[in-house]
Amino acid sequence: MLRLPFACPYEESAFGNRGQVNPSPSRSVAVERHRSPGLVAGVGRHRAPNRDRLHEIDALRIAAAVFVAIYHYVFSGYAGGAIQVGFPAGSEIARFGYLGVDVFFMISGFVVLLSAWNRRPGAFLVSRIVRLYPAFWVAVTITTVVSVTLGMGKYPITFGQYLANLTMFNALPDIPNVDVVYWTLWAEIRFYALILVLAWIGITRSRVIGVLWGWLALTFLLQSGVLPSSVHSVADLVVQSQFSHYFIAGMALCMVYRFGLSWRLGAIVVVSLGNAVYRGIEFAGKVGTRYHTEIGTAVVVAVIIAIFMVMTLVALRATQRLGRPWFAVAGALTYPLYLVHAHVGFVIFDRLGGSVPRYLLLAGLVALMGLAAYAIHILVERPLAPLLKRLLTPVAR
Repeated sequence: MLRLPFACPYEESAFGNRGQVNPSPSRSVAVERHRSPGLVAGVGRHRAPNRDRLHEIDALRIAAAVFVAIYHYVFSGYAGGAIQVGFPAGSEIARFGYLGVDVFFMISGFVVLLSAWNRRPGAFLVSRIVRLYPAFWVAVTITTVVSVTLGMGKYPITFGQYLANLTMFNALPDIPNVDVVYWTLWAEIRFYALILVLAWIGITRSRVIGVLWGWLALTFLLQSGVLPSSVHSVADLVVQSQFSHYFIAGMALCMVYRFGLSWRLGAIVVVSLGNAVYRGIEFAGKVGTRYHTEIGTAVVVAVIIAIFMVMTLVALRATQRLGRPWFAVAGALTYPLYLVHAHVGFVIFDRLGGSVPRYLLLAGLVALMGLAAYAIHILVERPLAPLLKRLLTPVAR
């Protein structure tokens, strides 16, 4: 879970912002920054927003996307047998790049709640559709064509699988993803469903805090293992206990950003951090087992703590002087880069790995994926998003 326009507020998600928000000042908080110079307002006190953009989050987005791409190209692709080109030295660092997904989930918690505040459910739903689908449809199509025509049978894709993937709901009937990275979109969609319910009920400070404590409680209940497996699997469709702490912490920090720091919000962030470390160590063990190697838990813990610290500083406005307008341009490429890089990159590695020096191929591939992401943004997202919004808004109303 991009994008960008430069003169007005835009929709936000983990990967960036998309369509223009409602022109009403009360509904443009998704990318607004408050004028108050202080880091923390009085508890429960709302500060009037202005229309500045959170450029530092754009920087976090593109950094996370690049880390994930390097993880696939330098570590998991070779370790998992997807490509035959190895990077022995670089893999020692690149193996931790999967934690870029953790960054995406926390950013989603922060910016999607911010985007939904004071917005009607229909308008929020349209914003999510406009935000996710145009680039995704193109990325699925590109990945399918490249995999079928150049993948040498390594990535077989049926026409039914392709159509199911276009819906983004292919996980429900257990139809495989066209690309390995698409699993995160199913997690994002389930989180959006929760925010949609909140928007329908009415988003208020007290309701959000209550939902966050309830979500944490359900997370711990599922982690305890006391529920029958059939109940656990169904409940976890909503709770997402493996990564819920990132969405929860992001939402809590969104509240800090809007209303200032309080002990209740601080407690939610601290508890979420504790669970993120616990589940992060567990998940690192699974990654290590999958690729027959070791993922250093000390590094994983340090990165998770750093993610929470940086996002907390963003929520407290301590980073606003670090933001630069050009970050928005890079942030705009995050979503299409994430969608298109993995299997297409693996196919290119297989095709050229024997004839092009490995590091030259790596650098060229990253540049190529960046250009592809830029093309998708300019040629697809920017022209299609307004059109899709105009078509869907009357239906939503």
